[in-house]
Amino acid sequence: MFQSLSKAGPALDGKAIITKMIERMRSHVNVSEYEMTVQRPQWTRSFKMKVWDHRLNKKVFVRILEPAKDKDISFLRIDYNLWNYLPSVEKVMKIPPSMMLQPWMGSDFSNDDLVKESSYIDDYDHTVVGNEVVDGLKVIKIDLVPHANAPVVWGKVVYWVREKDNLPVRQQFIDEGGTLIKDLVYSDFKVLDGALLPTRWEMTPVQKQGQKTTLILNSIDFDPRPPLADSIFTEKNLRP
Repeated sequence: MFQSLSKAGPALDGKAIITKMIERMRSHVNVSEYEMTVQRPQWTRSFKMKVWDHRLNKKVFVRILEPAKDKDISFLRIDYNLWNYLPSVEKVMKIPPSMMLQPWMGSDFSNDDLVKESSYIDDYDHTVVGNEVVDGLKVIKIDLVPHANAPVVWGKVVYWVREKDNLPVRQQFIDEGGTLIKDLVYSDFKVLDGALLPTRWEMTPVQKQGQKTTLILNSIDFDPRPPLADSIFTEKNLRP
């Protein structure tokens, strides 16, 4: 439950808070496994995936593990570029900027959601706009407004970040016209690989009734052995 408290003081540095949040969530590198469930009024589908994430090099590789019909669908992100491999047609495709807001794997997460995290540090101005209470904990509300000509798709992103540990509890995506499009809530905080993290992410498109996507973080390794090789983050590796 969200409860407004007061306007935040000028001493808080919004960019520093967002940077710490991303460092807490991803560290420098990690290998993780997730389960995603897409809910629609008429159907529900789930799949599992593995993610290799080299945050410092701005590279992410994703491979679908289950179900069998989606197995080995893969994605490669390098900086702002995104490639996709579909085993059914045995073809690697680069996803153009015009498709960055399209649903990722038919979910309420978009292609852009795979390439955004470092952008939240580099491509936005960060303004602390207030303090609130969520489930009894103080949180800091931060508006992120993109720089002019930044390669981003949102007019504004709003974060609610826990004061005590810089972990997110909520995120909202607002278009250039000021309309709220998606609401992302982080919950089920658990210790994984020695770190407290939100393990349930629920994305709701606010204008589409009966629709949401839930992402569950099942495991994460912040010190993978052997270390992540450059060969992981290549178009060649998209093909299993």
